[in-house]
Amino acid sequence: MAITDWPVDERPREKLLARGAHALSDAELLAIFLRTGVTGKSAVDLARELLTRFDGLRPLLAANQADFCAAPGLGDAKFAQLQAVLEMGRRHLFEDLKRGQALTSPAASRDYLTARLADYPYEVFACVFLDTRHRLIACDELFRGTVNGASVHPREVVRRALQHNAAAVILAHNHPSGVSEPSQADIALTKRLREALGLVDVRVLDHLVVAPGDWASLAERGLI
Repeated sequence: MAITDWPVDERPREKLLARGAHALSDAELLAIFLRTGVTGKSAVDLARELLTRFDGLRPLLAANQADFCAAPGLGDAKFAQLQAVLEMGRRHLFEDLKRGQALTSPAASRDYLTARLADYPYEVFACVFLDTRHRLIACDELFRGTVNGASVHPREVVRRALQHNAAAVILAHNHPSGVSEPSQADIALTKRLREALGLVDVRVLDHLVVAPGDWASLAERGLI
């Protein structure tokens, strides 16, 4: 049965408009994004099939182009559309921070950093630079690849902090493995960067390790 044959209050689009997006299931939200189904399947049926194929919404949203486009009902145009939607979400979070929100705790920064870093398939090290009132100046991705003491250069972090005239920083990197537990290398790197930045009077407020659906704060664990 086509969605247009469903009762009006059960159609995903009408349900969203009447009750809000929070009232929809993952399949219903995905169906609105898909807009149409395929032969023999409504958009909701196709959405359910895709969620099963990818084992949930997050893996679907994080899929690379080849895997995404190989699924029935999807393709390059849908992939481009999805990436645009995800990037708008990230920029929305960043705009909220730019309006003057202070980043003084892991809870205040984890949403943005998780949205920005968690789904990379490789490790990315970033620094959030803050002013004297701990308001956002910039968030720069400085290093990519394996994040350890050899690949993250303190002099570059210090140089960028001085360039931004930052008073404090929040360090962050992702674990593509999906496990956010900080390693001994993460702890050692944090110590090196804290010492280097301390020489130019820049405080390290935290080092966040993020993964899809998870995160860890070295400050909360007493490691800063």
